Amino acid sequence: MDNRFTDIIQLIKQSRTNAIKAVNAELINLYWNIGEYISKKIEQSEWGDSVVTELAKFIQAHEPEIKGFSDKNIWRMKQFYETYKDLPKLSTLLREISWSHNLAIFSRCKNNEEREFYLKLAKREGYSFRELDRQISSSLFERTMIGNSKLSTALRDNNQDLINTFKDSYVFEFLNLPERHSEMDLQR
Repeated sequence: MDNRFTDIIQLIKQSRTNAIKAVNAELINLYWNIGEYISKKIEQSEWGDSVVTELAKFIQAHEPEIKGFSDKNIWRMKQFYETYKDLPKLSTLLREISWSHNLAIFSRCKNNEEREFYLKLAKREGYSFRELDRQISSSLFERTMIGNSKLSTALRDNNQDLINTFKDSYVFEFLNLPERHSEMDLQR
């Protein structure tokens, strides 16, 4: 490739990346707003639970080219909003990862601390959905918290950056080792 033009190629790629991020943020905003709207209507007893099914059918009948608004997905939007509505600190992170990443995190994590951990991790590491799913399935949050609890309180309080510095965690589920195994089993 002609080296004179590589900077232009980089500009094109960066603009594409920025466009995808902007579209994703707008999609997350849309899902948030729909979830908020439905949540408030149901909370105010203006709508019953069956309205979501009616809404999904209405969208399908009147705008058949619009995809992704089944009753199941609309309920997820409501759940998404209700999960994070009181957590403004996380709302900017939500918009920086994809809807599928958000679904995995808010539906599989047990508490807000765990959700925040995976939101930050997915953004920082640029995880694919598959990798994020693997990390959640392998209980990375729990393993990290257990590793952190072994550090002294003074060390934890003095420097948050040191928390994971001395800990390497490995997941070897692909080796099909028994639940309890020896180092010799691992070496074999």
